[in-house]
Amino acid sequence: MILTIDIGNTNTELGLFEGEELRDYFRIQTDSRRTPDEIALMFRGLLPEDADITGIAMCSTVPAALRETRAMLDKYYSDVPTVIVEPGVKTGVGIQTDNPKEVGTDRVMNTLAAYSLFGGPAIVVDFGTSTNFDVISDKGEFIGGALAPGVAISVDALAQRAAQLRKVELVKPRSVIGKNTVESLQSGTLYGVVGQIDGIVGRIVEELGGEVKAVIATGGLSHIVKDENTLITDFVPELTLIGLRLVFEKNGQ
Repeated sequence: MILTIDIGNTNTELGLFEGEELRDYFRIQTDSRRTPDEIALMFRGLLPEDADITGIAMCSTVPAALRETRAMLDKYYSDVPTVIVEPGVKTGVGIQTDNPKEVGTDRVMNTLAAYSLFGGPAIVVDFGTSTNFDVISDKGEFIGGALAPGVAISVDALAQRAAQLRKVELVKPRSVIGKNTVESLQSGTLYGVVGQIDGIVGRIVEELGGEVKAVIATGGLSHIVKDENTLITDFVPELTLIGLRLVFEKNGQ
């Protein structure tokens, strides 16, 4: 089995693949203060006892958490072939931006997985700490995109800055016209994001010539808005983990 690890700013996702099948999936909070021993204990509590891990692939956008997890793997999984996505690792993804080093490894993994599954051109909308719009060329290159404040960040900021408003559960309200403060916040958050996504994706599609193979929703909060957007064609919550499995295979492991 291949263990894939995606360390994001807010959450860390773990996936166990048996061949191409995602057998198990776990999502935990990212905490850069955890020591390697604590991380190992957490992994052992999550992973099935019968999991025969023959390879590990990992990417991270959080340097401190990456450092501690790397140390954990060196100590507890030193005999398991491991690929950490960083400079020098073969991904098969060309990065056509002004400064390729600025591109997060999770966006590269999304590009690899999306192109493998759907071809290109394509767009990935990744709902995480930020909402990332990753644009993939017809050759499978990452050619840029857009970054916007994430759904949870927007809700938190509004609750902190407005005295009479508070954090609410991110669910679909009864109607767009809220009848109370909670429903009004839910409506503004949900349909505000929906409008943002349709607007940005629509403009990207125009710049790509008017047609794409797929618009894929992924990320921890993608389930909240995936059914409300008119331009999203596919929902693949484990997209980054699929990219990690593919990059493990590309590096001859």
